[in-house]
Order: sequence, then C-alpha cells, then structure tokens
Amino acid sequence: MLIFLLLLFVPIGISAARYTWAGDGRGNWQTADRSSAGLLPPASSHPDALIRVYAARTVRWRSIFAVHTWIVVKEKDASSYSRYDYTAWGEPIRSNGFAPDGRWFGALPETVVAVDGPQAELLIPRIRSVIETYKFRTYGDYSAWPGPNSNTFVQAALDAVPELRAVLPPTAIGKDYPYSGRWIGLTASRSGVYASLSGYLGLTLGWVEGLEINVFGAVLGLDIRRPAIKLPGIGRLGVAAGL
Repeated sequence: MLIFLLLLFVPIGISAARYTWAGDGRGNWQTADRSSAGLLPPASSHPDALIRVYAARTVRWRSIFAVHTWIVVKEKDASSYSRYDYTAWGEPIRSNGFAPDGRWFGALPETVVAVDGPQAELLIPRIRSVIETYKFRTYGDYSAWPGPNSNTFVQAALDAVPELRAVLPPTAIGKDYPYSGRWIGLTASRSGVYASLSGYLGLTLGWVEGLEINVFGAVLGLDIRRPAIKLPGIGRLGVAAGL
C-alpha cells in the first residue's frame, strides 16, 4: 500500500514542483501562441483521408495534472481539415476554433492517433456521428473533473472506432468518465474490460490499454504490450503507445 501511494503521489509532486519552480514557459495564457506546430501538411497537398488525435498540456496550474485532447479529420480530396474540441467556454463543441495542429495556448501537441488513407476514409463517418450526436453538448455540461470534459469527448469518439486501437495518455483526466453511462464494459479496443465509478475510481485491464488504476482522476498503470509505466502528472514513460 505504501509503494502504491508513493507511485500515485510522488509523480504529481514532481510535476507540481516543476511547475512551481520553472513554470510552464508559456507566459500569459490569453496571449500564448496558438499557431500551427507544423505537424500537418497543407490539406491541399495531402489528398488522402486523415484522422489525428492530439494531446497538449492544459493551461496554468491544471497543466500539473492534465492534458487537453482534440480530434482532427479530413475526408479524401478535401481542401481543409476539420478540428473538434470540447471546451468549458462558448459553444461546448468547438469546430475549427483553432489551427488543426495548433499549440494549445503555447503547449506543443503530441500525436496520439494517426491514420491515413482508405482506413481513415472508412472510419471518419463513425467519428463524425459521435461528434454530431454527443449528448453533453449543452452549455454548462462541461465539468473539468471528473468529467465530462475534452478528454471524455475524445474518448467517446475512440470508443466508437475500436479499429484505431487508440489509448489516450494517463494524464487525459476525464477519459475514464463513463460516457455510455455503464460502470462496467469493454475497453475502446475491445481487448479488455473496464470498471468506473463515475470517473472517480476505476480499473482498466486490456491487451491494448494495459493495466490502469484510476484514483480520483490520477491514473497509475503498466503496459506490457508496449513496455511502459503510466504515472499521474507525468504521463507515459517507456515505449510510445503506438500510432
């Protein structure tokens, strides 16, 4: 139990100390850089269909704990990308409010999911269906903790396309909020099972997802398929989850 508590709280303490002493280097969040990070080519020069999921550290002190995730899609031969965020201000589902691969208020995004070509073309309609029918789309539905938040929104889309075999970072607080309303079910990849007590407590066990224990949003886990440990506040340490 002592080891478990140390693994849970020490990483958060390290992340908090890093933020306290060094800050996040972004300055005022209101004027922080939101320009393209150069992760995507111009849409006109990339005729194939495309799916991307990006994650970047949230703003101010919340960056100690969490990342913000969003979805980018482009149909075959489309001349522009479509970006979808779920935010706490304005219209909850924000369409093209930022550059598709833009910095999140100064934070560089990392690629969580990358699918191109015929497979993306096949899966995009299912992702768009989740976006169009997302049930927490009324102003005031957003809840930073334990959800539904931006990570709940993206996880709901990933749940609809198990072929992606995608896993959000352990710092994607809100991903374990049970969007379906079911406290027990199959994981997004359909390679395992999860149990979630409204996002406050949870357990996930799957070949793709690995082992994850959620304690009030702090996720501690282990991935055997792609060897890594998952730590709250810090994220994944080891082999990349795979794209």
